[in-house]
This record gives sequence, structure tokens and C-alpha cells, in this order.
Amino acid sequence: MTSEVVRQILAETEARRSEMPSLASPIRVADPRDLPGRARALRSRGISPIIAEIKPRILKRPLLSEEVATIAQRYEADAGCGISVLTQPTYFLGSPENARVARRSSALPILRKDFILDERQLDEVATDLVLLIAAFSSPLEGLVEAALARDLEPLVEVHTEAELDLALKTEARIVGINNRDLSTLKVSLATFEGLGPLAKNSGLFVVAESGVETRRDVLRMEEAGADAILVGTSLMEEPGLLSVLNGTRSLRREDEGGDDQRYGS
Repeated sequence: MTSEVVRQILAETEARRSEMPSLASPIRVADPRDLPGRARALRSRGISPIIAEIKPRILKRPLLSEEVATIAQRYEADAGCGISVLTQPTYFLGSPENARVARRSSALPILRKDFILDERQLDEVATDLVLLIAAFSSPLEGLVEAALARDLEPLVEVHTEAELDLALKTEARIVGINNRDLSTLKVSLATFEGLGPLAKNSGLFVVAESGVETRRDVLRMEEAGADAILVGTSLMEEPGLLSVLNGTRSLRREDEGGDDQRYGS
């Protein structure tokens, strides 16, 4: 993905706004699932909370509903903390239906990941959380309030201290710090290490996003204050990686008396 692609996605989303119908009544999320609660439960068992992503573009084609269901069930079986579902259609090859199928197929909290520019997009599908990108979702405070009114937990994504300040002015309880700079697409885990403690000290639930590929990366983000870590590309490329990243494979091997060295890299 390039910064030009980001501009194209934003332009396409903006163009769709004129076609978005207004529902007679906003959607309400039935029995919303608690991501922070799930994270705490996993940590009490020594498991790192990983939000595992369904990202069709990595496979270079849209996913069938059966495939989405299988991936969601695998993430739950491997002790995922939640599932992030890309719903942007043109570049990421996702759809709101994928999020609907994932929620129906798994008991994990579902995060809808898209470029949300208009309140009406919130009514396209009922998930547990929705991504709001501080750099693009404007007015941010209004969209946060609109999401909360639907029992939809906003995860506000930031990349800079200025964007974090914007998030802190809203009622959002969860912030995601993206290690990828969407203006250049460069990735640095040091981004979270700089902003994570600031967000943590503000009492927010903090998610590290992008650039995490190994168990060592997970531990690095946790040391910097991450309450959960969102991982996409590497999990789609290597389906069994989740149990390595969250430490459950290590825990099993320790129980069996095995050597865990190759999983610590």
C-alpha cells in the first residue's frame, strides 16, 4: 500500500457518502463483547492478547464466507483476544459481510477496520468495535459519540502525539497506536514505544498496531505498555503463527518439558 492508495481510498469513501442511505433508526449492537475484559482474562493465564486480523488482500482475492468463518474459528481456537476484519472493498478486498460472518462464527470481540468518514457507515454492520482513524475520521469527537450511542466501542487509531491529544479529548476508552505512518507507509515499532506510555498514563486501553511479526516483537510492545497487539499480514501468511505470538505454544511446550528456544525469536 502506498500513500497514493490511501488518498484513493479516502476519495472513494468520500464519493460513496452521497449514496449512503440513512436508517430510520441507528443500528444497535446486541450483547457487545468486551475486548479489555477478554485481554485481562488471557493475561491472567499468561497469554499475550493478540487481535488477529482477517485481511483478504494478503491472499490477493476476496474471501468466501466459509473461509472467513474458518479463519475466525481458528483464531478463537488459538486463544486470540479479538478479531479485526478489514471491510474496505476496493483495495483490501473486504466487505461488511465478512465482519458479520466473523461475529456469527466466533465468540471473540469483532473489530471492524475501515476508513470511517460518515456516521452512516456505522450502520452498515453490527460489530463490537469500530476503527476510527484520528487523521481521517472527522469530526472525531462526533463519530466517537455516534459509535458509543450504538453500543459500538470506538478504537481510535493515532500515529502522532497531536493525534493522541485529539483522542484524549473524546470519550474513547481504547486507543490504537499505529506503528505505520500512513503518509509514508514506513513502519517503526519505536512509534509505540514513544506514544504507548503517554496513552497508558492517561488511563486508556492501549493497542499496538502494525509491524509485529515475532514473539520478541510482542514482548517488546508489551514492555512499552501495550494491553493488546493487533497483527494482520503475518497471520494471514502463516496461519499457525498466532499460538507462537501469544505464547500459548510456548506454554504447551513448557508443560510437555520441551525446548522453546525457536519460538522466542
